[in-house]
Amino acid sequence: QVQLVESGGGLVQAGGSLRLSCAASGRTFGFYAMGWFRQAPGKEREFVSAISSSGSRSTYADSVKARFTISRDNGKNTVYLQMNSLKPEDTAVYYCARQRTSFVSTDSREYAYWGQGTQVTVSS
Repeated sequence: QVQLVESGGGLVQAGGSLRLSCAASGRTFGFYAMGWFRQAPGKEREFVSAISSSGSRSTYADSVKARFTISRDNGKNTVYLQMNSLKPEDTAVYYCARQRTSFVSTDSREYAYWGQGTQVTVSS
């Protein structure tokens, strides 16, 4: 069973930065693409960013492009989400997830394992 544990969330003022981390258990981390999703109160879960198994490819939602950066360290079984220029509308619970394959995907149905989430709150 794969376990994903997010950390790094918190309260930050608009314009600030946070770095989320997601540590994965198991020995197969480097075989799978990883993604970040978020869910704001009263809204559906939405795609944020994804990275391929090797880290060579990544994709972003339009709403976070040029502000967020996804990366991974396969030696540490960890994926990161660097979030800069945060806005109040970025407030949400952020989830990391492991894809079923090595390829990036924006579709949450393609992800087999999910973390418990970490709260990010951006004040105006």
